[in-house]
Amino acid sequence: PAIAGGEVELLGGRRELLPAFCEKLEAAGVTITQTNDGLRVARANGRVHAVDVKTEVYPGFPTDLQAQMMALMCTAEGVSVLEETIFENRFMHAPELMRMGARIEVHGGHATVTGVERLRGAPVMATDLRASVSLILAGLGAEGETLVNRVYHLDRGYERVEEKLSACGARIERVRGE
Repeated sequence: PAIAGGEVELLGGRRELLPAFCEKLEAAGVTITQTNDGLRVARANGRVHAVDVKTEVYPGFPTDLQAQMMALMCTAEGVSVLEETIFENRFMHAPELMRMGARIEVHGGHATVTGVERLRGAPVMATDLRASVSLILAGLGAEGETLVNRVYHLDRGYERVEEKLSACGARIERVRGE
């Protein structure tokens, strides 16, 4: 994934399904190329650029991708402002990203993210489905090991996520609690 500095092809992906998300990724410096089989997504060398995000109803920026975008912005060059207009209390993942070294200030429906050079692996706790994914993505781009607790949220929305990320080169495993 782009957050880890890699490249991935999303088979069956089409940019017209998520136009605002694709536009923000490209503004951040991520290259998205339509292929015969889907979308190829790759991060240019170096850090991504900070972009501001405002969640909106479709075809605007999806609230369900706000947490993942925040994870990406944690290591962007510059300052990003994420505005959540759809749901309240949608920044529950911010304190956990901060445990990894992210610089985030939350004020109501706005979060200001000042990008850092690199996140550090840390034990973190997922509070919901979107937070689970954002913390896993942040962990993939972090230095060291990240342990995401309460990942049972993942199973509601992602099938075999460890297997799929491993196929992309991620070092990830599900650890059973005692």
